[in-house]
Amino acid sequence: MDAKVLIESFAEFARSKNVDRPTMIRILEDVFRAMIRKKFETDENFDVTINADQGDLEIFRIREIVDDDSEDIWDLDKISFTEARKIEPDFEIGEEVYEKIELEAFGRRAVQMARQTLIQRIKDLEKDILYNKYEELVGEIVSAEVYQILGREILLMDGEGNELILPKAEQISKDRFRKGDTVKAIVHRVDMSNGNPKIILSRTSPVFLERLFENEVPEVYDGLITIIKIVREPGERAKVAVESYDDRIDPVGACVGMKGSRIHAVVRELQNENIDVINYTENLDLYVTRALSPAKVSSITANEETKRLSVFLKPDQVSLAIGKGGYNIKLASRLVGYEIDVFRELNEYEEEDVDLMEFVDEIDGWIIDELKKTGLDTAKSVLSLTKEDLTRRTELEEETVDEIFRILGQEFDQ
Repeated sequence: MDAKVLIESFAEFARSKNVDRPTMIRILEDVFRAMIRKKFETDENFDVTINADQGDLEIFRIREIVDDDSEDIWDLDKISFTEARKIEPDFEIGEEVYEKIELEAFGRRAVQMARQTLIQRIKDLEKDILYNKYEELVGEIVSAEVYQILGREILLMDGEGNELILPKAEQISKDRFRKGDTVKAIVHRVDMSNGNPKIILSRTSPVFLERLFENEVPEVYDGLITIIKIVREPGERAKVAVESYDDRIDPVGACVGMKGSRIHAVVRELQNENIDVINYTENLDLYVTRALSPAKVSSITANEETKRLSVFLKPDQVSLAIGKGGYNIKLASRLVGYEIDVFRELNEYEEEDVDLMEFVDEIDGWIIDELKKTGLDTAKSVLSLTKEDLTRRTELEEETVDEIFRILGQEFDQ
């Protein structure tokens, strides 16, 4: 393979990978200089000129002519007077000899190895370009097409044919994709696995919801409305605390849009995830009240040391505060940064009820704590549920629930 064929084939391959000309020339020179070092020990006294467009390569070895008896005659950048005269009869001592080295002088094996090295360098460069591209896109939304669905992940292809990965854990539970579907997600992270960039996407990250708001709500994109915090149970429920520094802008109204027009687009993308947009405030009681919406809070007691809040509600508001599957109270706790315990306000009839703490000798304290987390703080509030409801709400074992009902039931039988 001569120099012209080698360079032209490499240049064509490099262009197909969108490698710019200066980078292409640099790689060619690096590889040829490596060949020179392998054959001549050094490349310091060599001049390499490459014209990738024409496929031209010129390699010149530059040496200074010294006397045959000189002590420097063995230096790599020196040539004896006698040897120089063989190249050009009119050379004189002290002049420089520019000796052209043909590619064939390196041998067939060296040239083949150079070709493989050039291709590998481009592939490595392509990996670096891909890694850097998506490293800069971390936290940004991308769209890609599904091309393979596996058990633990979905493989997608971007517009340039690069493989992206959407793991099962980063998918919304209600997501159902088919080959050829276009998927929106954020770039969650970029890993290197065995020298290959691995681009991980996510649809469950709070950042994904934030970017969707930026796309749908101009005031958020422009910075007129700030998203303070987002908490999510992907596909089920989310709470978004927003704030505006412009008194003329209603941040909640702007995010929801006329008749919900803006937020509906976000909800559809998230498989009908229920999104509560809350006006942020530094007033803790008001913030908690808004976070527990649609429940109406009667009073709140905070313990700063334990970071726990005792929230009191009327009996008919407790289930609203807890929400379906307990999502409302879980998300409210994460949003405000406090563990929230809900308690029912007792009316006159319920004053006959017995606080669960009265049963601490018969029921383990951790079990009582579990019950209280779901708003069950009295014996009658527990007994008003079916055993199935209590098991589902608290995730306690059936045997434990049976024992709770037995102990509490005995109190009222007596």
